[in-house]
Amino acid sequence: MTLPLGQRAPLLSMNHIEKTFAGDITALRDMSLNVNEGDFLSLLGPSGCGKSTALRLIAGLSHPTRGRIEWQGGKGKDDLGIVFQEPTLMPWATVAQNVWLPFRLRGTGFDDVKTEIYEVLKLVGLENFRDAYPRELSGGMKMRVAIARAMVTKPRLILMDEPFAALDEITRFKLNNDLLELKAAIGCTVIFVTHSVFESVFLSDRIIVMAARPGRVIHELEVDTPYPRSEAFRTSAEYAAHTRATSDALGEAIGEAA
Repeated sequence: MTLPLGQRAPLLSMNHIEKTFAGDITALRDMSLNVNEGDFLSLLGPSGCGKSTALRLIAGLSHPTRGRIEWQGGKGKDDLGIVFQEPTLMPWATVAQNVWLPFRLRGTGFDDVKTEIYEVLKLVGLENFRDAYPRELSGGMKMRVAIARAMVTKPRLILMDEPFAALDEITRFKLNNDLLELKAAIGCTVIFVTHSVFESVFLSDRIIVMAARPGRVIHELEVDTPYPRSEAFRTSAEYAAHTRATSDALGEAIGEAA
């Protein structure tokens, strides 16, 4: 069971992070952010504000130019899963073999973890497709495989970089629902990058609104509606109020100058 927002233990912090690329392009400047155990935290902001850059820094795929990222206990960046915008599945491997990849990279044989693989495939509704190949799957099914691969080791933290952006609205809504169920099932923390106000409000209990480049935190909003969240939440007055507040914060962020 996830604790209320004010009672959660700290997981990681970004402290005055700056990230500059070649050509003196500053993606992030003085970005500070605290992430707690059990958060569903969305990074929301205009294109180019550094949301994906922040995710890559947390994942250890890139390093800050200035500032530091601190992990509180555990294995830090070695105990996370990542879901990108594209599923990035191996076309020559079956669904089950694709989900096996994180274990395989650790040197663990398929037979030693097939129970865990089959269990997570059941959670994402693909238990009957474990021997299928990516070319036989729809876009939504491919993304389910990518999510299963990220979750199969039951990491403390899952990073998701606009995973549903290319999907149709019906599939996106269904995967939003499924994602909340999966998070509850494994008890992880999620940091989710999105351009969608509506998606961020439905999924998150914390929304971090980032200013236009160079990116930094300009607003933090809480969505205090308890989980699980049903379809009724999407049409409620409460949801409408949260989306208005988030839209207003995003409008202010878009107008921010460096």
